Amino acid sequence: MANPYEVLGIKENASDDEVRKAYRELVKKYHPDQYRNNPLEDLASKKLAEVNQAYEAIQKMRKDG
Repeated sequence: MANPYEVLGIKENASDDEVRKAYRELVKKYHPDQYRNNPLEDLASKKLAEVNQAYEAIQKMRKDG
């Protein structure tokens, strides 16, 4: 997986609030409801999965670190 911070478009020293804000904005952008019956539906779904995975990775690193 790519650097989770890069996936969310934030710096590694971003605050928890900045991480959460970036995550929420990307979820809104790539949410499946935005792409119903759209040729980009599969791509948006894959991107949303990547965003979720990146957010979870950051949460885990910060919890364990």
